[in-house]
Amino acid sequence: MTSLQRVWAWWAAGLIMYVPANVYPMLRTATLGHETQNTIVGGVMELIAHHAYGVALIVFVASVIIPVGKFIAIAFLALSINRASILSAHARLRLYEVVEFIGRWSMLDVFVVAILSALVQFQFVANVHPGIAAVSFALSVAFTMLSAQSFDPRLIWDADEADPS
Repeated sequence: MTSLQRVWAWWAAGLIMYVPANVYPMLRTATLGHETQNTIVGGVMELIAHHAYGVALIVFVASVIIPVGKFIAIAFLALSINRASILSAHARLRLYEVVEFIGRWSMLDVFVVAILSALVQFQFVANVHPGIAAVSFALSVAFTMLSAQSFDPRLIWDADEADPS
């Protein structure tokens, strides 16, 4: 299996896991017998309803914008190996470095859910439990990190040398 095949395999697995991460509840909270479940976007909307605009923006960027951006960037890099690219080899290498750097911070949502679940356990007042989306999101992040790590950045330069234009 070539490195590009591994990139695409991990990328597809990450994309498949990203769907349930956004469809199913990320967090289940029960307060005084009233249970609520929120998806990622539902949680953002709930934060906006409570006028927590800054936190809502952080959650939206970390949970939606960055993962979608990573999917697009990895696909662009993989496709740019076999086709002419609008970006120079240096710009594509910078894009790859950004994707690698962001990968370390992509688990922020999962850590927040885990910490909330561990800290907020007042059985009679409140309970917080991670939903199935938390596992799906963690797997999606892990798979996209593996996809980015499977990408050999030397291919960028090899493709640039092979391009006759």
